[in-house]
Parts: sequence; C-alpha cells; structure tokens
Amino acid sequence: MAEQQPTGPVAVTIGRRPEPVHDIAVYAFDGMTPFELGVVVEVFGLARPELGGLLAAPWYGLKVCADHPGTPLAAVGGFSMTAHHGLDELAAADTVIVVGVANTFSGEVSPGLVTALRTAHDRGARIVSICSGAFALAAAGLLDGREATTHWRYAELLQQRYPLVQVNPDVLYVDCGNVLTSAGSAAGIDLCLYLVRSDHGAKVANNVARRFVVPPHRDGGQAQFIEAAVLPVEEEDDGVTRSMQWALDHLSSPLTVTMLARAARMSDRSYLRHFTARNGTSPMRWVITQRIAASLPLLESPDGTVEEIATAVGFESAATYRHHFGRTMRTSPTAYRKTFGSGAA
Repeated sequence: MAEQQPTGPVAVTIGRRPEPVHDIAVYAFDGMTPFELGVVVEVFGLARPELGGLLAAPWYGLKVCADHPGTPLAAVGGFSMTAHHGLDELAAADTVIVVGVANTFSGEVSPGLVTALRTAHDRGARIVSICSGAFALAAAGLLDGREATTHWRYAELLQQRYPLVQVNPDVLYVDCGNVLTSAGSAAGIDLCLYLVRSDHGAKVANNVARRFVVPPHRDGGQAQFIEAAVLPVEEEDDGVTRSMQWALDHLSSPLTVTMLARAARMSDRSYLRHFTARNGTSPMRWVITQRIAASLPLLESPDGTVEEIATAVGFESAATYRHHFGRTMRTSPTAYRKTFGSGAA
C-alpha cells in the first residue's frame, strides 16, 4: 500500500515537546484578483515534508478568511472561491496577510477587517500587506508614522489619503518589525520568502524559492520598476548578464565597477547605465546584496567566526560586513547566527 502523503501543515517536534503551528491568516474578498492570494497559499499553505530535516520549528498552518465565511467570492477571471474561516480567526492568527482591498480608489475598507487588524496588532501579531492591502493597514491606523510601500500606481493615492504614512514608492517591501508592506504582485513573493527566511533561515527559504522557481532573496530596497527586467531569449548572453555571473564566481575577491564593466566589455559609464536599467539598483549595491546572501548559510553553520565569514564573502573587514548586514537584514550577524544557526534552540 502506497504511503499516504501529508495534506496539512508540517509540524516538527523539537526535543520531546510538540511545538504549536504558526498560524497564517490571509484575507479574501469579493472581486479579488487571485494571484496574490495564490502566492500566499503556495508559500505557506503547502505541506512540505521535504523540509523536515531543515526545520527547527513547525511549518505554518494557513487559514483563508473572509467577512462572511461560506459565501462564494467572485474572483477576477470568471470564477469564484469560498473561504471557510471568518474574521475572528483572522484576528487570532500569528501572522495576518492582506493581499488587497475591494476598491482601492473608492477608499472603502471592510469595517470588520479594520477591527480584526487592530485586534491582531494589539495582540502582537505580525501584520503584512501585499499591493493595495496597504490601504487596509492604513485604514486601521497601523501605518501611522511608519514607512510603508504599495504598488507604484497607488503610492500617491495612499500618501494623499493617509498623510501620516511615510510612503516609499521605490522599494519592493518594507519591514517595520511587526508591520510589513510590499509592492505589487511579484514583490509579494519576495516578501513571503523574506518572512520564511526570517522565521526559518536561509536554507529553508532557498528550498521554498527553488520549488517556486524564483530567486531566493531580493533586497527589499530594490526598485519596483525595472526597465527591461526580462531579457529576450536572444539577448540572454549579453554583457551585463555575463558580468553578474562573473561577479558571483568571484565574490570573495575585491570587486569594482571597472572590473565588472571589463567583464561585460563595456565602458564604466555605459555599464552603470545598462546595469541600473536592467536590475533597478547599482552594481556595487547588488554585489553587497549577493555577499550578504552568500554569508547566510555560513552563519547558519557552526564553523567560522564572523570575521572569517566576512572575508570569505569578500568584505574588506568585519566592521564593513556588520554595517551592510545590519542595513540589509535589520539585525547583526551574531544575532542572526544565534537565531538561525544549527545550534539554535
């Protein structure tokens, strides 16, 4: 008889005491576009038995919640879906994700959702928005005095409607501790993977990203709009692409714009212009991000000091590494190792 595969959340036992599953609640509404909801379901709702050996804490339990559970909700594209959980369960979740609002331009946000968000926030839950979901967080007062982002086409409206919010339209996502916001659809993938990385470490996030067939980490400060981000097939072996691969192969060595431009067979000025248009960030900022990403698995291993890791990924000193790590990861290398290292509790 074939072994039955698990269909629910994966729970891992730590020591002899079973740990509670981290509950994720995502808000569904009538008239929603299904992509962002699908992203949340794909990242957090799938059983992942392949992660059992990597997890030091249980995987997530996912609940799709709506104002009126059991009532069919129309989705863009000519189909409907039904959420089986209500806003009381959303308010009780460990992480609440709002993937949009019913009508961004009308300014209407479900009063029940606003109440549930405030309740969850007051309990200490992590509150997350994707795309126009930021309007719901703002309506609940959770973005007052905070930096936040949303899809670039809604950024000016969000700032006008909620002047206490510090709207940044030029980034993929913003982490303000227990309140996180992201830009449009693809940025929602980046933020969800960022949450997995924060909760479970780089190896787990990389595994999820690999199954998703997306890059495991994009810096939240990267620009939302990138000119010619997807290359035509015939241009895949262009100079910028070659230079990026060359840089990844030489991360431990000193790198400069001139060296990257030489690998691309371009002048420095031309290379800067083409690289920034392609990637939405400067060459050296991209290099720093790649070095930080390369350092995460090393920090999760018990081998090597912070100083040795800094050298291994190409930083000129441990102080420089700590500075850039703090700006990128919002924590220190030592704190990251204590949380996600193989010896962490």
